[in-house]
Amino acid sequence: MNLLTINNLTKAYTDRQLFDHVDFGIDSGDKVGIIGVNGTGKSTLLKIISGIEESDTSDVVKGNKVHIGYLPQNPVFRKGSTIFEHVISSTTTIHNQVTIEGSAKAILNKLGFLDYFLLIENLSGGQKKKVALAVALLTDCEILVLDEPTNHLDNDMTEWLQEYLNNYKGAIVMVTHDRYFLDLVCNRIVEIQNGKLYNYNANYEGYLQLKSEREEMQLATGRKHASILKKEIEWMQRGARARATKQKAHIARYEALRDEEKIKEIEKVEISSMFSRLGKKTIEVKHLKKAYGDKELIKDYSYIFLRNDRIGIIGSNGCGKTTLLKLLNHVVEPDGGTIEIGDTVKIGYFTQENENMDDKKRVIDYIRETAEYIQIPEGTISASQMLERFLFEGALQYSVISKLSGGEKRRLYLLKILMEAPNVLMLDEPTNDLDIQTLRILEDYLDEFPGIIITVSHDRYFLDRVVNRLMFFEGNGIIKQYEGSYTDFFMERKSEDEKTSSFKVNSSDFAKVQKIKTEKLKLTFQEKKDYESIEQEMVNLENTLKSLEQEIVKAATDFVKLNHLTAKKQEIEQALESKIERYLYLEELVSKIKETEENG
Repeated sequence: MNLLTINNLTKAYTDRQLFDHVDFGIDSGDKVGIIGVNGTGKSTLLKIISGIEESDTSDVVKGNKVHIGYLPQNPVFRKGSTIFEHVISSTTTIHNQVTIEGSAKAILNKLGFLDYFLLIENLSGGQKKKVALAVALLTDCEILVLDEPTNHLDNDMTEWLQEYLNNYKGAIVMVTHDRYFLDLVCNRIVEIQNGKLYNYNANYEGYLQLKSEREEMQLATGRKHASILKKEIEWMQRGARARATKQKAHIARYEALRDEEKIKEIEKVEISSMFSRLGKKTIEVKHLKKAYGDKELIKDYSYIFLRNDRIGIIGSNGCGKTTLLKLLNHVVEPDGGTIEIGDTVKIGYFTQENENMDDKKRVIDYIRETAEYIQIPEGTISASQMLERFLFEGALQYSVISKLSGGEKRRLYLLKILMEAPNVLMLDEPTNDLDIQTLRILEDYLDEFPGIIITVSHDRYFLDRVVNRLMFFEGNGIIKQYEGSYTDFFMERKSEDEKTSSFKVNSSDFAKVQKIKTEKLKLTFQEKKDYESIEQEMVNLENTLKSLEQEIVKAATDFVKLNHLTAKKQEIEQALESKIERYLYLEELVSKIKETEENG
């Protein structure tokens, strides 16, 4: 069944044409991945689908009962709201209050939130995006629109979201750079290119095959047209007497071929290796320690980076991955241990957030600050030529940075880092906001890069493609080493989890989960009693937490009372966490019981 249709879509911003008279539709069961180079209009298309933005000319036809849920790339929140208040107020208009509270807590817990009453304005950008994701997932809708849903999710959260969307009953339209995610969730890929939409009824792997076939056909057609045009040119040059009808037709055919839009070779980002010599001594880390308050992020970490190391750093959000890169770059100082850096080491540090770009500065001037000319294997190349290789062509080079999309700014920032000709590349979440095409070429560049690569990433495909050694944060400041790809690591850990159970439940709960496979499911007397009262108990604990937080603010100068209240708050938080774990177990068990009863 058709849910939404857009006919004759046209959209332009000043001198940039995003869509040129294209059609787009969404049917029941569609799980659509939107891909394309940054700046081609992916986010704009999602906004038009969601009714957030209007097109220049188009007819949007949507059923009266078709509701749309939307996750924006950069969500905005009302000041003064807590996480829980925002999620509940954004979703209770279409849900039963009691039902949504339990569901909201379950999803927030999956996304790493244990304290639901933190003020949103105090959260990091990544945490805010996860709050917005929770709202989108809880929205009762027929079409779920997601703009970069995997950004800021750690690997476990991404795996959970992947499974969640695979089981989602409605239609999904998403923009994401995560190629494994596209491959495993989507059944249709729509590519935006040169103002047109190309539709592929396949997952990401199928899209690659179908696109390759389409481009081969286009190039073959282009070669055929070029051959015909050459003959026509020769005929015209010999001189045509335009009196005869046949000759007039011949001239008309020539003019049609001449004016026909040429098949353009697909634009791609090109990166040539820019590299400074690296001496014998690289980076040596000995007994490194770093903590913030009571939270120990890094405990006694030692490692000597080898000349051709390809290292991926992984772990849950907030475990210390970015902190490790900041320590290696002397952005923050360690609490203990030493970091020795060789004299020839030249670090290119691509941070998670773009440096503060002057939005009034022109694109070309921003790059010229690094170098007017650089040396690459093919010879000397200018800043303007490098910008062209990064798809900043013609007038775009002389545009001010403020006119660029978020992804284009990331691509520009990456170019500046590479133009510094580093021999050690440190990349903190390089896949965030970069389009897939840029990522593919970056990966090719990293294949040939003769120096050290150290990357923090949650992108499983990127890790598999680039690194051969992992440093993973196990918790409590412990960093372990694994030789091999991310997929090898994931499968090995999954096998271990199946043996020991990765669920945070007590031993009696675990035994019950194991029995599910062989016994008829039913709640014990205690489980039934707990299930009936646990939500209210959680609400009571949350209210107690609120009261304690208010008392803590009032007791700011009374250190004795402050210590007592803080200890009490930690005790309540632990009790709440235990209740949440119990609640999740009971919810899963009840769900399985209902499923078993429905299936007979």
